Amino acid sequence: MELLATCYLFEGLSESQMQHLTGITKETSIQKDQWLFHEGQEAKQFFLIKKGTVELLTKVNDELELPIAMLRDPGSCFGTSSLTAPYVYSLSARCAEQGSLLVVEAMELKELMQEDRDLGYILMTNWAAHLLNRLKETRQELKIHFRTLFKSMTS
Repeated sequence: MELLATCYLFEGLSESQMQHLTGITKETSIQKDQWLFHEGQEAKQFFLIKKGTVELLTKVNDELELPIAMLRDPGSCFGTSSLTAPYVYSLSARCAEQGSLLVVEAMELKELMQEDRDLGYILMTNWAAHLLNRLKETRQELKIHFRTLFKSMTS
């Protein structure tokens, strides 16, 4: 339960709600170079790092995937595309270092959110705030790239 409490999705949940979440998580081992899912696949689960490193990648073309992030911190979650339609992973995930994950079946979580609307509200509010922060970060990165591009074009 301590690991779940470190994940941004679950901030603000009661001890009772955290107990219910613990009941729907399973721990699994991951091996170096193991693919957890691929961009475009149906998203049925999301994951929290317990131990190890997971690399997130995006497709550039049919042959090339570009690394986006390395997740190392316990409680880091990924695969949250499983929480909302169209339920398709937007990135690929590969194990970069042996470890273990907590796996949450999205269908079971959705059922729990139906039963406990407060839990669902908190989780989705936390997720929306996280996505908004990611959007802001992406915009900042784009500004930097465009400034560099424009500077090189005018030089």
